Amino acid sequence: MARKPSAHLANLDLNLLVVLRELIRERNVTRAAERVGISQPAASAALSRLRRHFDDDLLVRGKTGYVLSPLGMQLADQVERVYAATERLFATGNDFDPAVSRREFTLLMADYTVAVLGGHLSTELAAHAPGVDLHIRLVREAFATNVADTIQFIDGLVAPSVSRFELPGVRSVDLFTDRWVCVIDAGNPYAEQGFVSLEELSRMPWVVPFHPDRGSPAAAPMSRQLMLFGIQPQIRVRVESYQAVPHLVAGTDRVALLQERLAAQVAERLGLAVLPCPGEPEPIVERFWWHADNESDPAHQWLRDTLTALAHAL
Repeated sequence: MARKPSAHLANLDLNLLVVLRELIRERNVTRAAERVGISQPAASAALSRLRRHFDDDLLVRGKTGYVLSPLGMQLADQVERVYAATERLFATGNDFDPAVSRREFTLLMADYTVAVLGGHLSTELAAHAPGVDLHIRLVREAFATNVADTIQFIDGLVAPSVSRFELPGVRSVDLFTDRWVCVIDAGNPYAEQGFVSLEELSRMPWVVPFHPDRGSPAAAPMSRQLMLFGIQPQIRVRVESYQAVPHLVAGTDRVALLQERLAAQVAERLGLAVLPCPGEPEPIVERFWWHADNESDPAHQWLRDTLTALAHAL
């Protein structure tokens, strides 16, 4: 006997998913209606149906407008992942024409990768896929703990090659390479010297991105590199961003390791000196990672080919 679909799911209107996503994004019924392309009364009616379904207000009036209820905040991340997965499911077909497609791609990247590759990808989409939307979510170290689940609900992740991403059902391809350099303020005495040794680095104050709490493993690339150097850095600033690092070095006696491509973009503007990294640092190899379920999707194949071509042209 054929298995019947869940009555609960069969009775749902998938249009509510679209409205829910925009209500959570906008926190405003009128703007959500404009985003979806429906009238304000229709959006209000959809919100009422959603409230009945979840038995929760979802949006509650605050001092300066509507804010998400606690349940609404729980739904905020889930609705993005479910929406992206649903869109991919119904967009799957034998053909993909970027010139007319209305698909949205969701990518996870570090802000460093956005600085290096993001502008090129945005320009490419604007020129050759004007109807395609791009949703970039910034990678956080916590992502490493649930990569197997998260990667099923996005189009891909751009990140260095690390063992925790080598999972069954996950595919990857090389994009571009980079290398570590040391950045210090141009007024730092080591700037005139033109180099710095590992011993000198061990005595300097540091700015380090994504550095783990004491006792946690060094999963972030820069923390791992310092560990391989045998340096226990005197960390003065921890920050959850690569692009913030040079700003927190400028005008101080601090030092940081930074990807050379990013350092080249900001050094002159921030008054920084870029020095060779001592020792034998590991090369940085950025890869694009995706779930095997997307392997044969023509749209995803186009995305992979586009990313690879842009990265190889850097």
